[in-house]
Amino acid sequence: MKKVIVTGGTGYIGSHVIVDLVQKGYKPVILDNLSNSEKSVLDGIEKIIDQKVQFAEIDICNKEGVLDFFRTHNDCVGVIHFAALKSVGESVDHPLKYYQNNITGLVNILEGMKANAIHNLIFSSSCTVYGEPDALPVTELSPIKPATSPYGHTKQIGEEIIQSYINSNPDAKAISLRYFNPIGAHESAHIGELPKGVPSNLMPYITQTAIGLRECLSVFGDDYKTHDGTAVRDYIHVCDLADAHTMALEKIIKASNQEAHSIYNLGVGTGYSVMDVIHSFERSTSQKLNYKIASRRAGDVSAIYADNTKVTDELGWIARFSLDDMTASAWKWEKSLRNRK
Repeated sequence: MKKVIVTGGTGYIGSHVIVDLVQKGYKPVILDNLSNSEKSVLDGIEKIIDQKVQFAEIDICNKEGVLDFFRTHNDCVGVIHFAALKSVGESVDHPLKYYQNNITGLVNILEGMKANAIHNLIFSSSCTVYGEPDALPVTELSPIKPATSPYGHTKQIGEEIIQSYINSNPDAKAISLRYFNPIGAHESAHIGELPKGVPSNLMPYITQTAIGLRECLSVFGDDYKTHDGTAVRDYIHVCDLADAHTMALEKIIKASNQEAHSIYNLGVGTGYSVMDVIHSFERSTSQKLNYKIASRRAGDVSAIYADNTKVTDELGWIARFSLDDMTASAWKWEKSLRNRK
């Protein structure tokens, strides 16, 4: 069984990737500081896979802790690196926090890989690297525009650091997955998106409003140049996203990636507005949602969605879930979560 280090493995995307890895014959080992997740996520993972998962509570900015962890697990076939701060709005208000965590943490991970001859990296990147795009859909060759938020900038810098690292290490290989907007939850409703405090992402705010935790959902801006004035994004089911990570890992282990550092967009290739998501939620759950229009939010782009031709052609990845599937699964998770409390 191939062992894989997964940083941020108790997070939203990381937890779904852990399940996918185990179901496909891998043995993931989690490194996470629980800054934006709960240790109880491990219980949800273990209910699905019916086995224990190795876990170490370590901050990626703790260099010695990271290096010790990598020494202990130097028999891994690769690393999937999720651990990072990820709120666009928070990064605008606290930019140094984001540069410190996301950049320093990545460097420490690469140091651990280098010191222990672990050559394969899957990097959690983001469509925010494209900034405000000139044309849609964006391809992997679309210009990297100035980032509209410090969070997006850390992803741009992260990809550059990885490229520099690979240039100086001929054995090293990486795949950067630029994903768009993951939503939804595992069909079991044992794991899903679990933000601490007030959600910064759309879907958990929708479900928390519908279940009564939040009074009203704010739709940030209705004057964008989109079909209904609200911001447009490419929403992808988190389980489709998880599947792509395992496929990327298998590709890099087999050394079948065409470049030392391959980059793929991960989106369904369709742009949905905030109102489209709200209407989908109301349609798939029969819940009426209380929302209001608010002013635009700093750092947000008006519209972005993917051209996913490359990931389909080279990885054979295809999105399986519709927008209604995504919103329905998010609601199932929210109800399951509240029934436990």
